[in-house]
Amino acid sequence: MVVVGAGGAGAAAAWQLAARGRSVVLLERFEAGHVRGSSHGATRIFRVAYRDRRYTDLASAAIPLWRQLEDETGARLLDQTGQLDHGFTSAVDEIEGNLRDAGWAAERLSPQAAHERWPGMRFGDAVVFSPDGGRCYADAAVAALAQAAAAHGAEVRYETPAERIELHDDGATVHTPAGAWTCDRVVVAAGPWVDKLVGGQITLPPLEITMEQPAHFRPTVAVDEWPSFIHHVVDEGSGETPLGFGGYGLLTPGEGVKVGEHGTGQRVDPDTRSFDPEPSRVARLQRYVAAWLPGLDPDPVSVLTCLYTSTPDEHFVLDRRGPLVVASPCSGHGFKFVPAIGALVADLALGGEQHDPAWRLP
Repeated sequence: MVVVGAGGAGAAAAWQLAARGRSVVLLERFEAGHVRGSSHGATRIFRVAYRDRRYTDLASAAIPLWRQLEDETGARLLDQTGQLDHGFTSAVDEIEGNLRDAGWAAERLSPQAAHERWPGMRFGDAVVFSPDGGRCYADAAVAALAQAAAAHGAEVRYETPAERIELHDDGATVHTPAGAWTCDRVVVAAGPWVDKLVGGQITLPPLEITMEQPAHFRPTVAVDEWPSFIHHVVDEGSGETPLGFGGYGLLTPGEGVKVGEHGTGQRVDPDTRSFDPEPSRVARLQRYVAAWLPGLDPDPVSVLTCLYTSTPDEHFVLDRRGPLVVASPCSGHGFKFVPAIGALVADLALGGEQHDPAWRLP
């Protein structure tokens, strides 16, 4: 099998397929650890707290696979240091209900009690704390997934772009500058490049590629641990997406607290986009930090850029059409699940069916 794209989803699929005894070639267009897509950077939020129960369940399935990957590679990949949701009461009620129904701990707090416990933060109308959330280490995870895939026998080739994918009745041929690979299944986990690779051969949902711009801020209050958080700021009556939040943040050890907006970036082409931060968006984050995070210095210590590839409903695309399996996009919230996504993609590649309509191709 050939897997195109060695970011989180693709490397996880290669790991799972190779671990199941399949011959796997993992192709990556760029160098190892590149910063052009969606999987780079030190940290990502990990949470089991979701308004949509399918993602609570997917996060639950990912935890033992994160620990398995840590055991296989010796890398530190997941810290369950806790995660907060706050803001609109209806959103927090729904999250708390999903957590309890799924058997996870959930602690409801008043905004004042939460502020006393975490004095570096201010809170909206309602607050729930999930001790099982935290952070995962993105760069380390992508490297560990590729390492684990190789340890199970996968051939990992960087700087080997898939220029064209030719689909046949009984398989596919992936053409690269280094030669062509013919296989019975091809997994495309190319993030913002998925439409350029296969959009002319299958029907994809409408995809919006945006450049997002979080930043790190220095804590000014001494705390044992800064929990990850989601701030639900979208009005219930405004036609919100299923995620329904605006602000988020988490501690990146050694760098500061990363704070960002969800899905507000400008539309870009992944091959021509700039990596330069937009000053107006930096200023907006600074205003948010000043208003809601009094325990942070509002002058950022670093500003980051990354790409979202989002569907209109912010669900994923995990499905198969003939010999082609699409494992993208993840709409800006997929990294926490990548070991479980790899397992789902491996199931599809080995003949399984996608039973969740939210993740199906059109």
